[in-house]
Amino acid sequence: MAARGCGFPCAWTRLPSPSSGRRQGQDTLSWTSTGDREARLAPIRPAPSLLYSADFANDTADSAGSLARGEASVGTSVSVASLLPLPQQRPAIPARDKMGAVYTKPWVADLILDLVGYVETRDLAPVHAVEPSAGTGAFLIPMARRLLASARRHHRRLDDLHASLRAYELDKDSAEVASDLLVAEMRAWGATIGQARRLADGWLVVDDYLTASPGAAPADVVAGNPPYVRYDDVPPPLLTAYRRLYPTMVGRGDVYIGFIEAALRQLKPQGVLGFICADRWMRSAYGVELRRLIGEMYSVDTVIEMHRAPAFEEAVAAYPAVMIVRRARQRDVIIASAGPDTRALPDHASLANAVVQLADRRVSAVPGLSATRLTHWFVGGDPWPALPPRQFHLLQRLAEAGRPLEDAATGTRIGIGVATGADKVFLTTDPDIVEPDRLLPLALASDTKSGRVRWSRHYLIDPWLSTGELVDLRYYPKLRSYFARHRAQLERRNIAQRSRGDWYRTIDRVQHDLTSRPKLYFPDMKLASNPTLDGGGTYPHHNLYFLVSSAWDLEVLGGLLLSRLTQLFIEAYCVKMRGGTLRFQAQYLRRIRVPAPDSMPDDVCDRLRHAFRNRDIDLATRSAAQAYGLAECPRELLVGVERTELSAASVNRGLTR
Repeated sequence: MAARGCGFPCAWTRLPSPSSGRRQGQDTLSWTSTGDREARLAPIRPAPSLLYSADFANDTADSAGSLARGEASVGTSVSVASLLPLPQQRPAIPARDKMGAVYTKPWVADLILDLVGYVETRDLAPVHAVEPSAGTGAFLIPMARRLLASARRHHRRLDDLHASLRAYELDKDSAEVASDLLVAEMRAWGATIGQARRLADGWLVVDDYLTASPGAAPADVVAGNPPYVRYDDVPPPLLTAYRRLYPTMVGRGDVYIGFIEAALRQLKPQGVLGFICADRWMRSAYGVELRRLIGEMYSVDTVIEMHRAPAFEEAVAAYPAVMIVRRARQRDVIIASAGPDTRALPDHASLANAVVQLADRRVSAVPGLSATRLTHWFVGGDPWPALPPRQFHLLQRLAEAGRPLEDAATGTRIGIGVATGADKVFLTTDPDIVEPDRLLPLALASDTKSGRVRWSRHYLIDPWLSTGELVDLRYYPKLRSYFARHRAQLERRNIAQRSRGDWYRTIDRVQHDLTSRPKLYFPDMKLASNPTLDGGGTYPHHNLYFLVSSAWDLEVLGGLLLSRLTQLFIEAYCVKMRGGTLRFQAQYLRRIRVPAPDSMPDDVCDRLRHAFRNRDIDLATRSAAQAYGLAECPRELLVGVERTELSAASVNRGLTR
């Protein structure tokens, strides 16, 4: 189930505001007032997580990208001496609404709000903050609580806060729950029921953020968890309208792409966005235009990968990440990873502050977290790499030390095997079913499992001549008879319907000279790199990618590609499958950078060749480190050492090294 911040009604219609029928704006509101049943009441003590020290305020402003650089108060925390105890427990935010939406845990909302600088030590009254998909209030209630605490700290009146907060929710029932929680929160702070209702009605509206935001006021802060709804599930007229408003919504993606673009466009200069959402767009094709937009106009301040972190109230397969993006020129970037042990810190310490300190090596370890700071980010529409933070620097060193794997200078080319559109017709193990010269030995992914090609005696029934033209079936009676028996099935394929005369073609043309060439095969999906050498006897099926080269000794190159160092490129750029399975597709293989073949010492080449022949991953990795010019092989890349999450001990070793 996907986690999301709001629900889209099945009817996809504009719903009336839950505030309709309520009186709005009839009085001038003050922090305290008297009147019918409106006795003066001092606000109760805010949650301890809202009490920030001056040191944290400065750290957040300077290092975590707070909007309030130098504006945060450096006074002491709110005095509790004059505060009354909470008369009753605040209502809990529901974990799930009636539509099955799963909401963000409080520690994640606090982390994001701290990172965007929405903290009570800052005067938040003039700050216009937006929550675009409020749900039942996972972000909205903490934002309101911080706003009220800031107002008390900075001696603001309630009527100063009308324009401070704006939240959108498309589902009326969820909005009513959030509105009631807002009222309860304000009542706890001493507002009358009338004041609380009027503020809640002004802060929260039932509306579609994607259609409302183009005319909305510019924002200083946009924070939340946008909905996850596939484009295929959006009514076509509405999707068309969204795409007219948000040109980054290309391909077959998710509505959260539109929410990110809408939020970015709403930001003022130096305004900041803080979202938790799925991170697939950072590497997938449907995110290319959004990546390009961010690279041209915004600064990526922080990215925290949270695939295994307990970020949501219920377990979901959402592959989430926290992203902090500012409308400014690009500057340093904090990259972090949160594991399953990540939680709110004891004694209400700021997790955002801890991430910043860990990235800057001011602390040696934070449970469940690893972090680093990069001096630059990626521009254009290229994918954003995803790696454990400490390995980002290593990836940059490898990229700088090498050249593209696919390279005209070395005659190295990467491709994919033949797709037929009807494998049950075109693949056979019967060597007598058609004329012998119409059979091509075909390598399947299963033939490479052992690291060596063990041909399963499958053939491709080949309809192509070496000239690139289809054979004339009149000269191949057995082939003509065979295809005639399967003609109905072959003609149903899309490729055949586009070209009726070529109904017996495969989707891809066969490159006959490839069969006899030595080549490396890569199965599409594997947990680890598994380059396999074919000496020149088979043709690849479509679930195998191949590499040929004029300059490389393919066993030496195979040793490099067997290593954990070159696998880092795949891990960084591919969209991982469930269970950690990697995709060794051509687009990701082309991201690999390797040393020039004539730059490596003979002894290193010998060890790489030996490692490839014996499938010795550790030897391949150590030898590859020498080939790239590294002083030593990073220990965590060797087999048996956990690479996807660094323990506190290994973080400590890395920071003190």
